[in-house]
Amino acid sequence: MKAASIVEIKKVLKTLDEDQLMACCLRMAKFNKDYKELLTYLLFEEKDEQSYIDLIKEEIEFSFEEINSNHIYYAKKGIRKILRNITKYIRYSGKKQTEVEILLCFCETLRDSGIRFRSSNALYNLYDTQIRKIKKALDTLHEDLRYDYQDAVDRL
Repeated sequence: MKAASIVEIKKVLKTLDEDQLMACCLRMAKFNKDYKELLTYLLFEEKDEQSYIDLIKEEIEFSFEEINSNHIYYAKKGIRKILRNITKYIRYSGKKQTEVEILLCFCETLRDSGIRFRSSNALYNLYDTQIRKIKKALDTLHEDLRYDYQDAVDRL
């Protein structure tokens, strides 16, 4: 089955009445966990972005506490899982400031976790890639915000 384009979907959604649209959204939410999480963000979290960011930061810190850091292999798997989740949360938001704050929290928590990520090329490259993503997102932010976050990036 070939998926319709966004333009085609938008045209059809405009023709639906409110009940049909609600039924469509609820069916999508039941079908896939990611859709349900996205709808949760759009309906409840989007209005208060800072509480959304704080919630994700708490989840990052909790997830790092749960990582088995005795062996670098298990630590690497746990760190990649955390990164996969926060990438999904960043995509839900779509805001560069949110991306910067969440990735900064991830990098700071990884640095302070006690995991010897510098001894593993894969983990060090992962860490370095996240710093590059932060810098790229910083370039799109307003000058004042960029200045506020630049100190935190320099400490990494």
